[in-house]
Amino acid sequence: MELIKEYRFEAAHRLPHVPPGHQCGRPHGHSYRVGIHVEGEVNEAAGWVIDYAEINAVVKPIIDELDHRTLEEIPGLENPTSENLARWLWQHIAPRILLLSAVTVHETATSSCVYRGA
Repeated sequence: MELIKEYRFEAAHRLPHVPPGHQCGRPHGHSYRVGIHVEGEVNEAAGWVIDYAEINAVVKPIIDELDHRTLEEIPGLENPTSENLARWLWQHIAPRILLLSAVTVHETATSSCVYRGA
């Protein structure tokens, strides 16, 4: 069974390693949507894989660190691409949610990235 808990946050960034004149080299913002994927067997007694409240207890404070911030000012996000943001989230969540199977970062309504750990 796979569960997905979604979060939203607003943040600004600029990408420091794009070619000169690239639009993402200028400061801009996104309304990010993040999906936290958890996979496992359903505990028949509880009726769920994991309590959504348990996911929220871990992930909400991490999302709050990102909300209304300039991402490249956060340690580990000096090059805040969607790929690097997904990996950063994984690194902060996976040690505390052992059933984590993927992190999806939606940078826009039509562009997203899925990270499944390494």
